Amino acid sequence: MRRLFGSVRARATLAATLVVAVALVAAGTAVLLSLRSNLIGEAGTRAERSARAVASELAARTPYEDLSGLDGDDGPVQVVDEEGRLVAASEDLERITGTGTGEVTPSPAATSGADDEDSDDSGRDDSDSGSDSDSDDSLEPGEIASEATFTNGSATIDGDTEDYRFAEVQVETHDRGRLVVHAGAPLSAEHSAVNTALTVMLIGFPLLLAVVAGVTWLVTRRALRPVEGIRREMAAITASEDLARRVPEPATHDEIARLARTTNETLAALEASVERQRRFVADASHELRSPIASLRTQLEVAAAHPELLDLDGAVEDTVRLQHLAADLLLLARLDAGEKPAGTRVDLAALAREEAAGRSGVAVDAEPVEVAGSRGQLGRLLANLLDNAQRHARETVTVTVRREGERAVLGVADDGEGVREADRERIFERFVRLDAARSRDDGGAGLGLAIARDVAVRHGGTLTAGAAPAGGALFELRLPLVREG
Repeated sequence: MRRLFGSVRARATLAATLVVAVALVAAGTAVLLSLRSNLIGEAGTRAERSARAVASELAARTPYEDLSGLDGDDGPVQVVDEEGRLVAASEDLERITGTGTGEVTPSPAATSGADDEDSDDSGRDDSDSGSDSDSDDSLEPGEIASEATFTNGSATIDGDTEDYRFAEVQVETHDRGRLVVHAGAPLSAEHSAVNTALTVMLIGFPLLLAVVAGVTWLVTRRALRPVEGIRREMAAITASEDLARRVPEPATHDEIARLARTTNETLAALEASVERQRRFVADASHELRSPIASLRTQLEVAAAHPELLDLDGAVEDTVRLQHLAADLLLLARLDAGEKPAGTRVDLAALAREEAAGRSGVAVDAEPVEVAGSRGQLGRLLANLLDNAQRHARETVTVTVRREGERAVLGVADDGEGVREADRERIFERFVRLDAARSRDDGGAGLGLAIARDVAVRHGGTLTAGAAPAGGALFELRLPLVREG
């Protein structure tokens, strides 16, 4: 069960089915309530119509036994006088509830009293007919109340028991005082319609939910099929460790297609990173092999012939090995994503500090501050100065200026410069363009690569171009420190 609902397809199907089920239950409940309310309202209208018809006959002084509504064809009818006595009722009425009185047989005293009043026209004064009424409605003789009261109940007529909607209407008569007419309309149609609608819903809703679940399952499976293809291909890539493979990209423009493209871009970046790491390890091994082999040879010769020890050469190889190890360690930290510290660094002061003690280096700088690591930026500038001095004929110029929202640091020499085709290649690791940059000059081909990596980590750029004096010009551009 956990495995089943661990599937996106299963969860999507369950969620869609639940949402539709809730919507159907809410809609079905609303329909049933509305249908029931409308049918009860119609039954109430019919009951009120019957009650008013009987009340009209009573207002017209029709005797109880001649009332047309007492035949029971339209529903049960009761007529109650002011004292609560039943004075008239439908034929064959056996039982009734919901009207306020359960009597089904008219009171003999009430009917005889009414007959005496009918025989003596002067026995009742019309002006006093409503004097004893406790109702808040002031009705004139012969007038029927405008408002009706509705209740639900049941009645048994000639052995048949049904539920009814009862309407209560008051009428002020000329000769019999205030009378109350109770008339009912059957609710069988309402019950039948509601039960039919409920049966249809109980049968139709599960079928509809089954259709929704099936369609959602199929649509989700079709939509997630490319994801399964991506997963299988990624599993195969992981098993084979072949980063040159790519996942299939659907010919669509949806989220899955974007996922596939992003996955392939990630694989391409990972492949490039692994390839760069392999080249780095190979080049580093090659670069380390030379000074280590030279140092070992000198030590072995010195062990056999102490008088032949080249101490200066051994120290030089040791220092070179130390510098190379430091460069490799810094590159490893940069590749690992080490973020520079956010301290404020004055590039003008840093340029003067790095230029101090170097012959032929001139500094023209205005104070500008950037955020970053003073140590890494100092290493960047030192590498640029080492490279410039290695190629300069006489002078190296360092400039620092503000240019919009960026600080620009330039290192220019008066050497032969860098060909335009090589101005990007020189920033690759372990690259040497000519014999002038040989191991004998102390360069391992990492200085400019480290400088560019440091620049990128600080949110800047490092480019190579032509200097005004004809040599090479390296420009570092970094964002200025934001005030406040």
